Amino acid sequence: MESPSPFPSAAPAEAGFDPDRLAEAVAFAEASDSPFPRDLLAHLESGFFEPPPDNEVLGNTAPRGAPNGLILREGRLVARWGDTRRVDMTFSVAKSYLALLAGLAVGDGLIGDLDAPVSAGVRDPAFQGPRNGAITWRMLLQQTSEWEGTLFGKADRIDRGRDLKREGTGPKGIDRPLKTPGTYWEYNDIRVNALSLALLHRFRRPLPEVFAERIMRPIGASEDWRWEGYRTSFVEIDGRRIQSVSGGGHWGGGVFTHAEDQARIGQLMLQDGIWEGRRVLPEGWVAACTTPCALNADYGLLWWLNGQGRYPAASRESFFAQGAGGNVIWVDPRNRIVGAFRWLAPTARPELLAKVMAAKA
Repeated sequence: MESPSPFPSAAPAEAGFDPDRLAEAVAFAEASDSPFPRDLLAHLESGFFEPPPDNEVLGNTAPRGAPNGLILREGRLVARWGDTRRVDMTFSVAKSYLALLAGLAVGDGLIGDLDAPVSAGVRDPAFQGPRNGAITWRMLLQQTSEWEGTLFGKADRIDRGRDLKREGTGPKGIDRPLKTPGTYWEYNDIRVNALSLALLHRFRRPLPEVFAERIMRPIGASEDWRWEGYRTSFVEIDGRRIQSVSGGGHWGGGVFTHAEDQARIGQLMLQDGIWEGRRVLPEGWVAACTTPCALNADYGLLWWLNGQGRYPAASRESFFAQGAGGNVIWVDPRNRIVGAFRWLAPTARPELLAKVMAAKA
């Protein structure tokens, strides 16, 4: 039996979709399974991201489920497929969650200026020295920090030279010379984990607690999700041993959740951080997250953008939270659409977006 709808429902035609074309898009999504095997631990240990010993898994993992997802328009459910309540790893979707926490920190005054050095408010060896001490919050959020070092047993070198277009097939981990912080864009999971650590120092409590209290409960999310770090990522804050969470599942850990809660995050972003009349995210934070980085116009503050037409069929205003293996939150402000896709083959993503847009009347 299908579980009750997590959102108010609308017939596709009522929401402005051609029912047959939308059904075709759903069928395509169901048939476009991720190339990631079901045994994600074995996949990580096989050296998909990098060879041993850099690939050592430090956090929990879980076998994945089948493709599933849902589509909302104006906050109403118009399509759903698969088990949308199956809790699975999300990989780098967690990075976009960190951006929301950074927004809360800005709103709370814990971060006074994104362009201020992190070291001004964070006392941790990770942010000391001429290089790391000069890194700003914006650099970490835009992935331009060029942070250098080893954090929780993982060196930044592991992800130097990473090219997402050939993820799992090309070399990385090169000892390229580092640039001045703020002058070079690179997708680097160790540096994102450094941001998470910095936010932990500012909130001085576990980030999942803050996320549950300030975001997930206000938007009516389930209690099914969890956010974890590594067995090596415990730090002491005010005499309390706290796990610093990871910004993805690269070495295990990260956010484990389901499509319905992912869609709520997308709807919150669509609604400019407001939920049922209550402001959840600070005013202007969604705009900040979706403002292109000067060094990569496809990237904002840990959210992927479509202003350059990476996905030609989707509106240029669309933006995305994206994780390895085909985990996506799609937000289209122009057309008031939110999509949450789990285990969708990345090569199928442009066509799925095209099919959804073709179904829009």
